[in-house]
Amino acid sequence: MALVKKLSARLQNHPKRIVYAEGEDPRVIQVARQFATRKLGVPILLGARDKIEATAKSLDVRLDGIKIIEPVKSDDSVALMKLLHGMPKFRNYDPQEINLMALQPNYYATLMLATGRADAMLAGVTVATSSVLRPVFQIIPLQKGFSTASSLMIVSTGNPELGVNGDLFLADCGVIPEPTEQQLCDIAITTAVLVNHLTLEMPRVAMLSFSSKSPSSTLHSVLKVKAATSLAHEKAKTCDIPIEVDGELQVDAALRPEVAKLKGISSSVAGHANVLIFPDLDSGNIVSSMLQVVANVNSYGRVLTGLSKPVAELSRGASVNDIFGTSVIVGAQAVDRRFISTESL
Repeated sequence: MALVKKLSARLQNHPKRIVYAEGEDPRVIQVARQFATRKLGVPILLGARDKIEATAKSLDVRLDGIKIIEPVKSDDSVALMKLLHGMPKFRNYDPQEINLMALQPNYYATLMLATGRADAMLAGVTVATSSVLRPVFQIIPLQKGFSTASSLMIVSTGNPELGVNGDLFLADCGVIPEPTEQQLCDIAITTAVLVNHLTLEMPRVAMLSFSSKSPSSTLHSVLKVKAATSLAHEKAKTCDIPIEVDGELQVDAALRPEVAKLKGISSSVAGHANVLIFPDLDSGNIVSSMLQVVANVNSYGRVLTGLSKPVAELSRGASVNDIFGTSVIVGAQAVDRRFISTESL
């Protein structure tokens, strides 16, 4: 994937600390070795040191340059427990329950991220999505001006004529089942902001539907996409966010110029979209999963969007390649835009 290669070069210039909540997993240990060897930053593995060392030995993986933290033995545990006690969302919890919660890998990793002990976080390779999202949404604030968190899948199609040099950015694929008009607007804007940060290219956002520019449709799903498109236009203009957005569009009209032309749609997005916003979680999750199975494409994520810190929630079926690519992406997300504004991707 061209994007992962280019973002790796960015990380070599601006190394980051990535905390892995499931540090005992063999895939994660192999990814940490790659991350450290390529000098992209410091991987931090949470888990029992003896188990991590035994697994690394069985894989013939060196652990130099990799940090291992056992939450129950860490010098930071007490401070992180106190922090959790002081958060409003945890005021009604039993104090002992909070202490035990803070030591759970996903909570501990999230607290490390929240306090600057790590620059980005990955979790989900061995647990359900809810186990990752719950602590993240409880602890990590949303981006200023937004009230929605969602998720992004990055699909490497291998076709340089699609998206950004063959890479398509899909949202939401994992968080909001039935987004409202305002939530769809936020999903479009926060996804576009991240795509611009990663690629330094103009996000061309297609708000997808089963119809394209239907003038007479009264169906709620179509009207919702139309309204969300208008809201996204207004918010981008008000906030001075560089984004081109169009909708409602069918996916073929969004990606293929000849189809957009045949359907009489003329815009900077139609036929040239690089960001696809789905009308609901059903369509987003089904399409992203189907692409992985049927098209056998490389995909990375899910990267959470709308948050003030970089987090990725991975599938339990994620491969070493998936986890490494996603690590690079969230690491690059943590690089301050001021340091990359003059880079050429």
